[in-house]
Amino acid sequence: MRLPHALPVLAVVVSLAACSSPPEREPQRGQVEQQRAPSTPSAKPTPQRRPYTIAFGGDVHFEGMLRPRLSNPRTALGPIASVLRKADLSMVNLETAITTEGTPAPGKQYTFRAPPSALSALKASGVDVASMANNHGMDYMDDGLADTLAAIKRSKFPVVGIGKDAAQAYRPYRRTVNGNRVAIIGATQVMDAEFIQSWTATADKGGLASAKDEASLLRAVRAARKNSDTVIVHLHWGTEMQRCPNPAQRSLAPKLVKAGADVVVGGHAHILLGSGYLKNAYVNYGMGNFVFYNSDPATTGRTGVLTLTINGRKVLKDAWTPATIQGGVPVPMKGSARTQAVADWKELRSCTGLSARSDR
Repeated sequence: MRLPHALPVLAVVVSLAACSSPPEREPQRGQVEQQRAPSTPSAKPTPQRRPYTIAFGGDVHFEGMLRPRLSNPRTALGPIASVLRKADLSMVNLETAITTEGTPAPGKQYTFRAPPSALSALKASGVDVASMANNHGMDYMDDGLADTLAAIKRSKFPVVGIGKDAAQAYRPYRRTVNGNRVAIIGATQVMDAEFIQSWTATADKGGLASAKDEASLLRAVRAARKNSDTVIVHLHWGTEMQRCPNPAQRSLAPKLVKAGADVVVGGHAHILLGSGYLKNAYVNYGMGNFVFYNSDPATTGRTGVLTLTINGRKVLKDAWTPATIQGGVPVPMKGSARTQAVADWKELRSCTGLSARSDR
C-alpha cells in the first residue's frame, strides 16, 4: 500500500482440558488447538462442531510514531487488543518487511520495515495469524525476504501469503477451533507493475502469493476445501481511497466463492469498504488502516474490528466494532458516536452488490 494520504494434515483435536500446561489465551476464548497428526489409529474422535468467532483488523505497520510501541509488545496495538483477544481467532494484514537490513525497493516512494519484535507484538496483542501478501511485504527485496522468513521461523508466529516458494506462500494456516477445521489463505491482488515478476513466489523462487495468478490461488482454495470446515481467503485488494470495490475485486470474489471460499476479507484502500454476503459466503472489500501512521479522522482514521461468528461453512453473524486511529492505534468508539459509526459501516454495503443476509 502506498501513502499519501502451516501443510494440511490428517488432524485430531486434543481438548484444552486434557493438556498438562495452561492455555495460552484468556479463558473466554474458545477452544483453539494446533492440528496434530494422530500417533495411533485409536486416537480420540473430533468433537462435535460448535460456533466460533474470528476477528479481523486492517493494515498494520510499525513505522514512525509506532516504532517505540514495540518496546511493550502487549500494548503495542493499543486498546483495540482487548477486542481481538475476545475472539477465538484474530487476524491482521502485516504491511511491512521484517528486517533491519536490506536495500529498499528501487524507485518505490514508501517502503516499510520493522524488527522481528513486530511479530512478538502481534502475538502479545491477541493476534493469531497475519498475512504478509501485500505491496509492502517485500519492500526490502530478496535480502529483506530472507530476513522476514527467518524471523517468522524463529518466532513461530503464523504468517500466510509469503514463503520460500509458491507452495509455502499459498499454503493455508490451519487451526481447529471448537471442532471446526479452519484454513486461512493469504494473497495479494496489488503489486507495483515493476515488481510483479520479482515479488511473486514461484516453484523455485521465494516471494508473495499473488492473486494476479488466479489459477494458483483458486487451486489453493479448492485444495483447502477438500479437508476444511471453513475456508477463509485474506486478500490485499482494491483501489486507494476508492469507497466502492473496483472491477478486479468484483471479478475475483465470485470465483473464490465458487472455488470453495466461505469468507473473503481484505484491505489496501486506506479507507473502509463494504461487507456482506455473496450467495452463501461472506465478503469484506476493505478493512482500511488499523495500526498506521496515516489517519485523517474523516477518512483514513476510521477503522474497526470485524468479528464473524461461524459454524462450519455458515457465517452466522457479523459484528462491527468501530474505532478511530489516535496516535497510530485504534481506539474503540463509545456512545452515540459508536452507534452512528456502525450505521455508517453498514451503509458502505450499498455499492458492493453484497447482501445483508446469506442465501442459506
